Amino acid sequence: MARAYWIAHVTVTDPEAYVGYQAVAPAAFQKYGAKFLARGGEAEALEGESWQRHVVIEFDSLEAARACYHSAEYEKARALRQNACVASITIVEGM
Repeated sequence: MARAYWIAHVTVTDPEAYVGYQAVAPAAFQKYGAKFLARGGEAEALEGESWQRHVVIEFDSLEAARACYHSAEYEKARALRQNACVASITIVEGM
């Protein structure tokens, strides 16, 4: 079975509110076996829109990645970040 990846691009608009997301989201990622490969380090936009943060998260399968995103745990985290950032999140199956 191929691994799957969340690719997230985020620009934080309210750092104080975003802290709430950061406090709650790890429970969902832990439950679904997520492994962070990149998170907020130095980045350079070579083409397309420029984002403040870039995150790549590995999951054992596409099903696990989807289950994490749609879980009650992550639903709570999404609600906390809704007005704290602008985000683009894609789930992609690995090769």
